[in-house]
Amino acid sequence: MKKQFCLIFISFAIFNGVKAQGLLEKKGEIFTKQDTLRGSITKERAWWDVKNYHLDIKVNPADSTISGSNTIKYQIVQEYTTMQIDLQNPMQIYKVIQDGKSLKYRREGNAFFVELIAPQEKGAVKDLIVFYGGKPKVAVNPPWDGGITWKKDSNGNPFIASSCQGLGASVWWPNKDHMYDEVENMLISVNVPQNLTNVSNGRLLSVKQLKDGTKTYNWYVSNPINNYGVNINVGDYVSFSEKYKGEKGDLDCTYYVLRDNLAKAKKQFQDVPKMLKAFEHWFGPYPFYEDSFKLVEAPYLGMEHQSSVTYGNKFQNGYLGRDLSGTGWGLKFDFIIIHESGHEWFANNITYKDIADMWIHESFTNYSESLFVEYYYGKEAGFEYVRGTRKNIENDKPIIGKYDVNNEGSGDMYSKGANMLHTLRQLVNNDEKWRGILRGLNSTFYHQTVTTEQIEDYLSQQIGINLSSVFNQYLRDTRIPTLEYFFKDNQLGYRWTNCVAGFNMPVKITLNGKEELLQPETEWKNVPVNTENSKLEIDKNFYVAGFNITV
Repeated sequence: MKKQFCLIFISFAIFNGVKAQGLLEKKGEIFTKQDTLRGSITKERAWWDVKNYHLDIKVNPADSTISGSNTIKYQIVQEYTTMQIDLQNPMQIYKVIQDGKSLKYRREGNAFFVELIAPQEKGAVKDLIVFYGGKPKVAVNPPWDGGITWKKDSNGNPFIASSCQGLGASVWWPNKDHMYDEVENMLISVNVPQNLTNVSNGRLLSVKQLKDGTKTYNWYVSNPINNYGVNINVGDYVSFSEKYKGEKGDLDCTYYVLRDNLAKAKKQFQDVPKMLKAFEHWFGPYPFYEDSFKLVEAPYLGMEHQSSVTYGNKFQNGYLGRDLSGTGWGLKFDFIIIHESGHEWFANNITYKDIADMWIHESFTNYSESLFVEYYYGKEAGFEYVRGTRKNIENDKPIIGKYDVNNEGSGDMYSKGANMLHTLRQLVNNDEKWRGILRGLNSTFYHQTVTTEQIEDYLSQQIGINLSSVFNQYLRDTRIPTLEYFFKDNQLGYRWTNCVAGFNMPVKITLNGKEELLQPETEWKNVPVNTENSKLEIDKNFYVAGFNITV
């Protein structure tokens, strides 16, 4: 027999999506103790639950330094007296105080181990103050290779911002730098020169004028927030605002842009209420009404900082003017506004516990772009958009990374992950049920950190199919499942190949002009059919390949 290529819906190209380029990626499979200290729930982390941070810092553009303190309020889960606080080189901790007493600590790379003197009794709530400072790592290629960006605007004013996903928030402030434990609320106090404004997360409580000619901006975050979602944005900002009438009432939306860009922003940022309308439809209420929504101009492309989304797409549609889907639909909206805001639901509301499960953030958010297109331009437009992103898939390595070492998987978590979700939608075959599943995710896991297994189990239960082999195929394997089939002796023979053991995903086909749902497995199955001039087409919305075997 010879195999005749018939249908294939995959393509291979270097992915150049929003944050896949240059993501911190460990070469090979060699990990160090520092990777473990950064990426695992160590004994020195596990015994305490962070409740509140008060980050109180001075940002000095003159010498590119940040200095100040972080007051950490925590509850004791189990009795222990050594606490891990993370702060990356070249930043330094100068002093740690609890109950008015200086504590001893030792440094091991980017982790500080503080020896506590006072009894740490289970259930008690205590606090300590960490004083620190230095010149934080300068962002090389933000947001992918992050840190602090120190730039100037066209008028010569400082233009400064943080971006640190993957790298970690400890690149610029001391904290418990692991995603499993989100702080419940946070006060962010940022001191800047008189002529500048700082924008951070949450709501602005006050601006305090100091005698030295500087100002301190006090921002309060009332909802749980992940570490990398905390940000500073310092510049010669002007602002405008509006109220969006959403599912939970009036949502305050405020926009901060450089002074010279106000007119352009007022036009381009009209995508924000459009985004909110579409995403509340698909995902449920915006998750942070209490903290408002802000879009803040930044000196890099953009990032999903919670309630303080940063924007640097040059006030144009597409991704820096390009359509990543290649379909034309990607030029109908501002990619950074839609994509980064989509993360408010998937990243900030539902947050991975381990960065190995970063697909939970990026697959759903990449998929949200097509849902935005669908909401405004119709179902087929949205479908065409997500299928168009397949050209960005590399199939280079599994989407899920290595656990406990701060290692994310393949950049295919974007386009391949989105097409996996699009494939699952075809299995549901009911648009309202699918919308209910997406909304249910955001209500079931509201303000939680989660694992891949939790999301897999939820989707399997709600769809009503055991999808374990499907997730193993798309998240943990690099092969594209192939429907191999033949027509012979009035029979259609078919099976899945190029797949994980036990792969049994149903697939829609059109057989001689009639749509059917096949239930292939890895062993051959047969159904009677008139083989004279028979034709089989696989539904193009399934991310699979097909081969017709002719005798």
